[in-house]
Parts: sequence; C-alpha cells; structure tokens
Amino acid sequence: MKDRSALLLLSGSAEAQALRPDLMRLPQRIHVLAAERPRNAGSGPDTGVELRRFADAQAMADYLQHHDIGAILDAGHAFDGQQAAQAHGAAALLGLPCLSLRRLPWETGARPHWHRVAAIAEALPLIPRGARVFSATGWASLQEYADFPGSMLLLRQTRRHDRVPPFDFVTPVFGSPPFSVTEEMALFTKLQVDVLICRNLGGLASRSKLDAAAALGFTVLLVDPPPLPPGAPVVHTTAEALAWARAL
Repeated sequence: MKDRSALLLLSGSAEAQALRPDLMRLPQRIHVLAAERPRNAGSGPDTGVELRRFADAQAMADYLQHHDIGAILDAGHAFDGQQAAQAHGAAALLGLPCLSLRRLPWETGARPHWHRVAAIAEALPLIPRGARVFSATGWASLQEYADFPGSMLLLRQTRRHDRVPPFDFVTPVFGSPPFSVTEEMALFTKLQVDVLICRNLGGLASRSKLDAAAALGFTVLLVDPPPLPPGAPVVHTTAEALAWARAL
C-alpha cells in the first residue's frame, strides 16, 4: 500500500468498533465509513465516522480514488450484503486488497426443531399455522412476512417509536439490550412464544435469545446473512483482521 494512502474501515459491527482503536495506532491513515448509524449509538454523533451509501461498485471506486484509499477492511453489518459486494467489486476494479471480517454463524446442532434458512421466505413454511412468533429480523424485513401463517408476529424493537406496522398481525415489542437468558425466558413465557425467528449473526452478544429458546424447547429459525462475493477473502476474528491490516 502506498505510504500516503489510507485504509478504509467499513464499520457497522461490534468488531469494527473493537478494532478501531488498534487500527488508529497503525502508521497508515484510517478512514472510517458506515452505511448507517449503529443501533447502539448514543445521542451524539460518532466523530470520525462518515455515513454514506453508494449506488454501485463504480461509485465506491470513484470515492476510493478521490480519498486515496489503498485497502479496504470490510467489518460492516453481516446483513449489509450490498455494501460488502460493492466493497469487493470496487477493490477488484482498482486492484486493491479487500478483506471481510465476519463472525462464524450459529449452528443448529442436534436440535431437530432448529433450522437455518437462506431467507425469511424459506422460514415461513416452517411456521405452524396460528403460531405466536417472536421475530428479531428488524423492521425493514416486515414486507417479507406478507404470507405469514402464524397468528401473531412479535417484532423486537430496540428503539421506541410510533410507526404503524404494515400488517395487523405484527405487534412491536420494545426493549433495550443487552438481554440476559433469564430475561429472555421470562419475556418469551409472558408472550406465549411458539417460534423464534432471528438473523444468524453469530457471536455471544445476542445469543441469549437462542439459549432461552433452547431452555424452553421451542422452534428456532435462523436466517443466514447474504453470502459474500465468490472468492472474497474473509476472516472470523478481530485478531486476524488486525494482523492483515498490519501487514499491508
């Protein structure tokens, strides 16, 4: 990487926030970009982070050239497939190194009522008719539940709001993380949950809902994140990502 070129950190995950202080100690300039404000951000702006989305890989490539970016560390949200595809596409256009950091997904293990699916559409046929379903797939996913066969979709929301859901079967459930296993078990019992559907984020931070579902013995549907572009280099720990950045 050229002496004066910068490393672009695509933020959006807890790993990106953990990596940032160590990256700032490296000799190269660090440019931090996020597609959206993180859900756990405070009331003030996150200084030093630029919020931006691009139309396509070429638009990102133009941005990289304008800011003299020499490499990309993609530590964005695992479900932001568009940003990851654009990053690897732009890097290929310019001949730049690009690495993605992604957690290993949760596995279903030997549990017969736990299933991994590629999309919410694949999960819907696995939901019993009339079931009460607790969803942690986000507000933006609601349109994908148009053919929902259950009686109620209890949608977790970590920020209070007064938006009206697009379907009558949706009921927002507000709460502020982190949630302990005990808290999740009490909530699921109170709401009479039959099925849990959530994004397969991996890691420990949001696993409590899975452990609560396992303790209560009900069905879990894990929606896998969009795959990275074929052949995209990927690591699964911050230590590996930092070693890559140091070697640039």
